[in-house]
Amino acid sequence: MATYSLNINNEQHTFEASEGTSLLWILREHLGLTGTKYGCGIAQCGACTIHVDGTPVKACMLQVQNFGNGQKITTIEGLSENADHPVQKAWIEVQAPQCGYCQSGQIMQAAALLKEDSQPSREKIKSYMNGVLCRCGTYLRIIDAIELASSKKPLT
Repeated sequence: MATYSLNINNEQHTFEASEGTSLLWILREHLGLTGTKYGCGIAQCGACTIHVDGTPVKACMLQVQNFGNGQKITTIEGLSENADHPVQKAWIEVQAPQCGYCQSGQIMQAAALLKEDSQPSREKIKSYMNGVLCRCGTYLRIIDAIELASSKKPLT
């Protein structure tokens, strides 16, 4: 076991873990940040999407030993203090989720999109969100929520 220290949600976390442990399991099992979900385990579904230095990545395939060099890791719990990020508010207003399992990954991907392009076209939204699967098929509500969030200011 090795000791790691990571900046997660603007807090420094120090813990022991085996080399090769996925960042997803560190978040969920070591730190109790269970908003990030395990879906497929092969980075295909996007349920485990988090941000590393503002870029959306899939935590299930990232190994803990590749972090700790000052990267800023953000999970759904750290996206906003009071679940009041424009994307989160739009998700509620549109009632985007059905079962909700993929929603933290969807929200993290959408937040990254809107940070990159605050007024994306519907086609860009579809393309950007393509890597996060929804088993319930609420894609139209997800797109509607992103469009609604893009109309709100400020986006952070």
